[in-house]
Amino acid sequence: MLLGASIRALGQVDAPAEVTASAVAAVKALGEQVVLGKHQVAIERMYPELKKQLAKKEGGIDKLEAKLADGFGRKMSEQGVQLISFRPEGRPTVYEVGPGQEVGDQGAGPVEKMIFRQWLVLIPTVTEYRTTRPVMDGGVAKSLVVTGRGFQVAVSDKGANDWTFIYGAGLTVPDLRRLFFTLPETMVLPEIQWEHKEIK
Repeated sequence: MLLGASIRALGQVDAPAEVTASAVAAVKALGEQVVLGKHQVAIERMYPELKKQLAKKEGGIDKLEAKLADGFGRKMSEQGVQLISFRPEGRPTVYEVGPGQEVGDQGAGPVEKMIFRQWLVLIPTVTEYRTTRPVMDGGVAKSLVVTGRGFQVAVSDKGANDWTFIYGAGLTVPDLRRLFFTLPETMVLPEIQWEHKEIK
């Protein structure tokens, strides 16, 4: 009972600077690949447990990957949407997840203590798309730049700095807590905002 109570009380933590820097660099590298049209990288680097759950719903990993690849590439192209940039921007928030137990010696014999084996980092991002406003009543088509402020969730085993990702669009706290039950119910996700600017 005490263990459960202490888990529920946990919140965000201050991770070593190199951990946060590694997560941000990984999101930046992911964004650069996706902008180049290498959408398969985003699919490959999806958080494995989430990918497993989605694959089960879609009828297998092959069907899931085909659906995601189609959504990333062909549909955007058909709709005249071009991804211009995707980058981390803003202050990351760090949590410890992946609870377990470790046996240590405190002088009076072995003692079990709770530890966390993974870092989870919420990284605010900015994504820019170029698209065309539909022509209305014989008017002239206008080009728009759509800027989206959102976030990526980066997860890695401690000491590995090998990050996998969960895309923040449409993600809720309950969604995340289903994957990482030690996250606090009171956690706040970065705000998602969209802006449209006409190109002259």
